Amino acid sequence: MPVATTTTGRRPLTTAPTNTREDAPAVDASGETGTGFAARVSLGRVFAPVPSEFLLIASTALILTGFGLMMVLSATMATSVAAGDSPFEVVMKQAAFAIIGIPLMFLCSRMPVRFWKKIAWPALILATLFQLLVFIPGLGVTNDGNQNWIQIAGFQAQPSEFLKLSLALWLGYVLYRKQSLLRSWKHVFIPVVPVGGLVIGLVAVGSHDLGTGLILMAILLGCLFFSGVRLRMFLVPLLLVIFAAVYFAVTSPNRMARIMSSLVNFDSTACYNAAVGDCYQAVHGVWALANGGLFGLGLGNSREKYGWLPAKSNDYIFAILGEELGLIGCAVVLVLFTLFAVGAFHIIRKTHDPFIRIVSGGIIVWIVGQAIVNTGVVLRLFPVLGVPLPFLSQGGTSLLSVLLACGVLLSFARTLPQPPAAAPAVAAPARRVR
Repeated sequence: MPVATTTTGRRPLTTAPTNTREDAPAVDASGETGTGFAARVSLGRVFAPVPSEFLLIASTALILTGFGLMMVLSATMATSVAAGDSPFEVVMKQAAFAIIGIPLMFLCSRMPVRFWKKIAWPALILATLFQLLVFIPGLGVTNDGNQNWIQIAGFQAQPSEFLKLSLALWLGYVLYRKQSLLRSWKHVFIPVVPVGGLVIGLVAVGSHDLGTGLILMAILLGCLFFSGVRLRMFLVPLLLVIFAAVYFAVTSPNRMARIMSSLVNFDSTACYNAAVGDCYQAVHGVWALANGGLFGLGLGNSREKYGWLPAKSNDYIFAILGEELGLIGCAVVLVLFTLFAVGAFHIIRKTHDPFIRIVSGGIIVWIVGQAIVNTGVVLRLFPVLGVPLPFLSQGGTSLLSVLLACGVLLSFARTLPQPPAAAPAVAAPARRVR
């Protein structure tokens, strides 16, 4: 076939034949196919460097979880053997929730922020319906006057633990959507106060669990505070929370007895000789801390766990920690909680998204505030409220909910703006020597 020539009489430059098949792999400048290049980019994103806040929160959460499994084993092995069970009976159940919760934490860390915004309403609705199961006869379980557990086929769970995270997400989403309207009273209180009051009422009034109810109140106040509402608008919900807490306390003889026992002098005869009275557990908790001293009796050598301290593996596990590992062990745990709080507050300070700031504030008020309350109860600074020590206390649903909350914080940490990389230094040209 003759080849056409140009006006200059020269033959035109011929190009390489192109592959017109749609399924043919594209070739980049380096000669690699587009599929291989995309796979390499995706793999690079998985192993991309993460912010220091991510590492701080993840490492402290993992260390505290391991610390908690060790202390649950130490606190329960003696009573398990006495009951004819394996010494690992209790800790294996706790470890099962840790094995489930840790992968879920890192899975949640991969979720985008828009995912948490979308599930805010469904999560609160599902958690509320889950909480309503405690009122069904045959499912609800009563413990120390609180009907806040369910039991199905030997499996026991505390639904209110999931209300904490879902309430923080819901408050963050609602207050985020109303950022430009938070100067108005009605937009601050509706629907925050009615819905929040309903959720808190299900736990504090319906289930008679004032300790968990107070934590939910603290989450609500924390989210309002970090949303940036005016101080005078923040004071009204604060006064409502204080009034509700006082009302729930004085209307319950059991709660009033626990409050009064915390006000009794430790050296008084009435408290010292209370073998089965309201001071019993508080006194033995202080004795456990006193026995530990500076360095402790050694891991596994607690004396109070042999039937003297009833809530040794949940509400009073900090006392067993102090008895076996001493003041140094207690200080290490408190430092870990402090580092966890520092990582969360860095997220609040660096983010530009109000939703991230509000939800992070609610989560940190929940976890760190609950840790402060639990340790304060053991030290007799607060009355017995029945709230577990996050990460450490026995309780699978408590551990699972806290690890999920850490996953949310890790997801937020991935969105933080990173400092610009430093430009490589350019060597100065060598001076010519004449």
